Amino acid sequence: MIQGYSASKETLIKRLHRVEGQVRGIERMVEHDRYCIDILTQLAAVSTALDSLAVEILDDHVNHCVTRAIASGNEEEAAAKTEELLAAVHRFAKTR
Repeated sequence: MIQGYSASKETLIKRLHRVEGQVRGIERMVEHDRYCIDILTQLAAVSTALDSLAVEILDDHVNHCVTRAIASGNEEEAAAKTEELLAAVHRFAKTR
């Protein structure tokens, strides 16, 4: 099944690899007893990067999955995708 993010999958994977590298860098900072504020700054950067990715995936979900479900005319599918979307938004908002 093609997902909404399929067209940008390679770009998303590259961004995830960058975040992974940032997290490894933070681990090294902790190992080397770096200053707390420097570590917190890097943690905030990782959080921002992940939030940006989440918003992009959410946008793709709305523009692909939810839109297709609504356009299909299948009320059950449209309702399920709408509920799924709202649950995802609530999960995302709760982490803030």
